[in-house]
Amino acid sequence: MMLASLRPATSLLSRGCRLSSGPRPKQPSFVVRASSSTAVAEPEGLKINSVPTKPFEGQKTGTSGLRKKVKVFMQENYLANWIQALFNSLPPEDYKNGVLVLGGDGRYFNREAAQIIIKIAAGNGVGKILVGRDGLMSTPAVSAANGGFIMSASHNPGGPDYDWGVKFNYNSGQPAPESITDKIYGNTLSLSEIRMADLPDVDLSRLGVTEYGSFSVEVIDPVSDYLELMENVFDFELIRSLLSRSDFRFIFDAMHAVAGAYAKPIFVDRLGADLRSIANGVPLEDFGHGHPDPNLTYAKDLVDIMHGENAPDLGAASDGDGDRNMILGRSFFVTPSDSVAIIAANAQDAIPYFRSGPKGLARSMPTSGALDRVAEKLSLPFFEVPTGWKFFGNLMDAGKLSICGEESFGTGSDHIREKDGIWAVLAWLSIIAYQNKDRKVGEKLISVSDVAKEHWATYGRNFFSRYDYEECKSEGANHMVEYLRELVSKSKSGQNYGSYTLQFADDFTYTDPIDGSVASKQGIRFVFTDGSRIIFRLSGTGSSGATVRIYVEQFEPNDSKHDVDAQTALKPLIDMALSISKLKEFTGREKPTVIT
Repeated sequence: MMLASLRPATSLLSRGCRLSSGPRPKQPSFVVRASSSTAVAEPEGLKINSVPTKPFEGQKTGTSGLRKKVKVFMQENYLANWIQALFNSLPPEDYKNGVLVLGGDGRYFNREAAQIIIKIAAGNGVGKILVGRDGLMSTPAVSAANGGFIMSASHNPGGPDYDWGVKFNYNSGQPAPESITDKIYGNTLSLSEIRMADLPDVDLSRLGVTEYGSFSVEVIDPVSDYLELMENVFDFELIRSLLSRSDFRFIFDAMHAVAGAYAKPIFVDRLGADLRSIANGVPLEDFGHGHPDPNLTYAKDLVDIMHGENAPDLGAASDGDGDRNMILGRSFFVTPSDSVAIIAANAQDAIPYFRSGPKGLARSMPTSGALDRVAEKLSLPFFEVPTGWKFFGNLMDAGKLSICGEESFGTGSDHIREKDGIWAVLAWLSIIAYQNKDRKVGEKLISVSDVAKEHWATYGRNFFSRYDYEECKSEGANHMVEYLRELVSKSKSGQNYGSYTLQFADDFTYTDPIDGSVASKQGIRFVFTDGSRIIFRLSGTGSSGATVRIYVEQFEPNDSKHDVDAQTALKPLIDMALSISKLKEFTGREKPTVIT
């Protein structure tokens, strides 16, 4: 099942995309204790120790793996317990003598964690580990390799006082399903031993194979195979024709995260972009003291550039592990909800992978209905799923879904089973290149905003915004959700909320059309007769406290009103959402942390 598709790589990571050579912070002790271990049955040429351990509370795996503060993971045996519990949860035929992939976003503690994972994998009978050089590999690249371990807390900050995480991707490269993650959690509650190979630390800075009896570790170039995949999806010569134009400028902000390792080899070396178009392109353990979340708040430097004088034509950013994206034109922000709809509407013309047309489209429930209108116009199957990329995987495997997205800056297709930040940027470059393919230098180019406004003129505009209230006290946030659920239970169609009339209110439940599994309590919805929506959710992507998310949406078919600022258009709904939820009363918050 888990045989990786990545070929052995011998080329060096492209020059200029290296990890910081500066001093690293001193590490607290985190090693797995083996002082009282006993030897167990050994594979050929490999000594395996049985390390005694005790369960830890709170190792329940969420949609995006296990995420905690770094210092939690540095507790003796904490990470090792979860890794061993994972192997205890898998059928032996899934990994015995097989190949697993290991990579991460370069954040603090990744290098040390990689050594722990390698030794436990060897101790449980894995035949080979493929690991990205310096432990680097984006989440999309791991997914393209048919899965393995991803060391990342995604878009959360990194460093000694911040976040760390680990995720396991399963046989098609998709996040492990709940049937697996539930078993992992159950096994963490009763774990008493860790199987660990007695190996020296592997030098992850040098490409090549190191053998330890019947087990081997191959350090590979994390970029080359992913680049080859992208070349099979997109028309790189078409994109090169755009990026090499003297009258077109592009900027990509890697946010000192893992996409920095991919940016120069792809955008500069292969596609001809100017080297100066890559900002913050060196992956750093603390992301340069930044928050690697590509949105209007945390990618403010890029936003300022794109709204400044003589701004580039297209700006983009990616997050910590490379699976999220943000797209900007000159003084123009493309909402993620609009982005996936525009990509879907243009995919057949601009992207060779979709030359026969998409098989189907899907979005997460809180994402705006812009994609729904594209599916209707193109007569394509359409699916609305809960938040969490794993819900798209079954549809893709069944051949029912090609392009999908989430309003939380995630966009992707069935080329892999994760969202893909660089894929989304290449998709937008393809659309702009296709729209301008017959325009000579000096002629006015069709811009990002032109593409978006033409889309609105055709399909109408879904004004959309999300308010995030991060690290709220869990007790207050949970009480707010309980209050809203009670309100939903008493709601009736036809009720008036100011000038809006309620069509229905519910707590979203999803029945998977492929395997029949049911996901309940996925978000509280108030849907009004004009198509406007207010949605409330608690997010599970943080490592502490609770993040309250409020989503507001209003459809506007009249193109004379499409240029209104979204916050202005949505203000009545935003005010109503705050009033309905009593958010300030329950959480004490007066302002959101992030508005997108």
